[in-house]
Amino acid sequence: MKNSLQIAAIQFDIKWESKHENLKIIEKFLDKISETDIILLPEMFTTGFTMQAEKFSEKMDGETIKWMGLWSKKLNSAIGGSIIISEDSKIYNRFVFVTPEKEIFFYDKRHTFTLANENRYYNKGNNLGIFEYKGWKICLRICYDLRFPVWSRNKYNYDLLIYVANWPKKRIQAWDTLLKARAIENMCYCLGVNRVGMDGNKKSYPGHTTFLNYLGDKLACSYEKKNNIINHKFGKEEMIYTRKELKFLDDIADFKFL
Repeated sequence: MKNSLQIAAIQFDIKWESKHENLKIIEKFLDKISETDIILLPEMFTTGFTMQAEKFSEKMDGETIKWMGLWSKKLNSAIGGSIIISEDSKIYNRFVFVTPEKEIFFYDKRHTFTLANENRYYNKGNNLGIFEYKGWKICLRICYDLRFPVWSRNKYNYDLLIYVANWPKKRIQAWDTLLKARAIENMCYCLGVNRVGMDGNKKSYPGHTTFLNYLGDKLACSYEKKNNIINHKFGKEEMIYTRKELKFLDDIADFKFL
C-alpha cells in the first residue's frame, strides 16, 4: 500500500470526432510526465461528446485500450478516462482505468445525459465502478453522475472519487459547486477532470479541472481555458486521521427510496 499517490490530469481541447489527432495531442503531454501513479483524461477523450456512438465505438481489445496499455507500461503509471465501448450489442460511455500490471478496471456511465439525447445512443451502466489500486479504494464516475449524490454516497469507504467530464461553460458554476459538495459529504479526495475548447456542436468548455480534499479544500485547479497538466500528491494518513476525528461517515443512513 502507498501512503501517497501522485496524480496528474490532462485538460485539453478534444478535437471533434478525431481519435488519432487526439491521441497524438495526449502523447505530447505524456512525454512531459514522469514518476506519476495515475494519469487522468477527460470524458470521451478520443472523440468529444459525440452522439455518433455506433460509428466511433471500440471493443475492449481495440486500438485505444491497447494504446492506454502501452503508455501505462512505458510510464509505469495507471491511465484512466472515458471512451465509447461496444459490448454484447450495447454501447457504453465507459471510464476505463488501465494499470502497468495490465489490469483493467472500468465503470459505465449510469446517468446518461438526456438533455443531449445521450440516453438514445448509449446504454446506462449498472456496475459500481469501485476497485482498489496500490492500497487506495477508487470510485469512478462520469460527468452527469455528479448531479446525483446518492449514486456516489460513500457507503464503501473509498478514498478517491473521480469524475471525468465534458462540462460546458454555461453550467460551470454547478461543476465547481457540486465537486466541492461531493468531497465534503463523502469525506474523500474528489477529482474533477474537464476539457477545454469548442466541440462540434458549438459547445464551449472552460476547463476548471479541480482536485479537492476530504474537507472540500482546493488542492489544485486550472481555471485557464487552455491545455494544461494539473498535478498533486495525495496523502492517505491525514484523510484517515480526519475521518476518525470527525466520524461523519459512521452516520450514513441505509435507506431506500419510496
